[in-house]
Amino acid sequence: MKLYRLLTGQDDAAFCHRVTDALNKGWSLQGSPSVTFNAETKQIIAAQAIVKDVEGKDYHPDMKLSEQ
Repeated sequence: MKLYRLLTGQDDAAFCHRVTDALNKGWSLQGSPSVTFNAETKQIIAAQAIVKDVEGKDYHPDMKLSEQ
């Protein structure tokens, strides 16, 4: 099965650590990152899609993708 997640958050070291953690758990980057500016909070928000192939399991909507 192929899993998909979209990581989002303030563009800071914590976001980079979340992406790095996912990569080290077998996830791969899917496409380029995106960024936008939140004028209310004056923060840059980043988003990065990630995917992962998992053998021997079937997808179901109740699964926690971050634990795969």
